[in-house]
Amino acid sequence: MKSKLEQLLREAVETLQRDGKLDQQISPHVVVERTRDPQHGDFASNLALTLAKGANQQPRALAQTIVDALPDTAEIQDVNIAGPGFINFFVTQGTQTDVIQQIHRLGDQFGKIQIGVGKKVQIEFVSANPTGPLHVGHGRGAAYGSALGNLLTAVGYDVDREYYVNDAGRQMDILATTIWLRYLEECGESLPFPSNAYRGEYVRAIAKKIHTSVGSEYQHSSAAILQNLPPDEVDGGDKEAYIDALIDRARNLLHADQYQSILETGLSEILSDIKNDLEEFGVCFDN
Repeated sequence: MKSKLEQLLREAVETLQRDGKLDQQISPHVVVERTRDPQHGDFASNLALTLAKGANQQPRALAQTIVDALPDTAEIQDVNIAGPGFINFFVTQGTQTDVIQQIHRLGDQFGKIQIGVGKKVQIEFVSANPTGPLHVGHGRGAAYGSALGNLLTAVGYDVDREYYVNDAGRQMDILATTIWLRYLEECGESLPFPSNAYRGEYVRAIAKKIHTSVGSEYQHSSAAILQNLPPDEVDGGDKEAYIDALIDRARNLLHADQYQSILETGLSEILSDIKNDLEEFGVCFDN
């Protein structure tokens, strides 16, 4: 209804300009807002106040001139002028409830338009690194991206929703090494846990699954693992250098296929958990 009233006000101004009652150079910025007090109508506009100076007229007098030029419409029950020149609209009762009938009639087609037909759009959202469970910030991104996708679909776009899986690089190496260290604990080894490793219980769960699957196949002694490593942060060292040294040690002690198996198991388990959380949240991806 706001857009309808804004259009009626624009038409009134155009009529006044054609009749020479308003300067042709005036370009109205029409704003209609819902009123806070029902006694002031359902909607109101300050158009006369914004045009008064340029029109060299008193706001209330200009407001009356605009009201007199408004096109007739059955949707408006009454129009009055309040205060310094506000134009207040009272709409008919039927107009206020028509939209409910329209919603019932159209069902899930209500609000859909076709401005995006024939156009494709890709939305990439959430895309949390697969190194741990989702947190509330990812939930915000999921809700925002999903709602945006639904809105674009509703206006006709062919929408592709993508979760970009960043399963490469140092963070994945830290994850694989962290899982291996927890696996070694399952094997009975005792090792100080790195300051810069992943500490969530989900890592222990993955490590236990690997231990159940391969037994002690990936086991190496604590002494072999810790030999000549630089100090960790808790010992006055650099936590980044320490975790990088542990990654190198894991790659040197494990066969390439063993290291890759740990990494891929961690990736698979975490991605599965992320996917399940998102689906329970009502968010699904095409890719």
